[in-house]
Amino acid sequence: NIMVSNYDRVAQQYYPEQAIKLAGLFPGSGGPIISIAGGGIDTPEDMKRHLAVGYDAVVVGKACMGSTKAPEFIRVVRDRTLLPAELSQWGLEGVEFDMDGNPMPGPKSDVPDPYDDDASY
Repeated sequence: NIMVSNYDRVAQQYYPEQAIKLAGLFPGSGGPIISIAGGGIDTPEDMKRHLAVGYDAVVVGKACMGSTKAPEFIRVVRDRTLLPAELSQWGLEGVEFDMDGNPMPGPKSDVPDPYDDDASY
């Protein structure tokens, strides 16, 4: 596993784009090496950006611990419509894939809205 932090602990400096810039320098997402980003990820949008560039996980601490933003972060985590980084910019968000990775005909169907609190999972 690799943990990439946006903080330089030696220089005590915060570099908000450090993990984004380093994404992709290690073997593919979900593979033998799990890549994790952390440090200063304060919004659900920040979290989505890090996942979209290929991180397998994101560490958030102060951003949601005891915060009213916690449900927003949980919704992003539950949102399984995020595509692997290799496909995230190809406009495939509306395509449904079978178990072998082949595209299925028609748009996605019966996919619960991750922002619907009444949806059962």
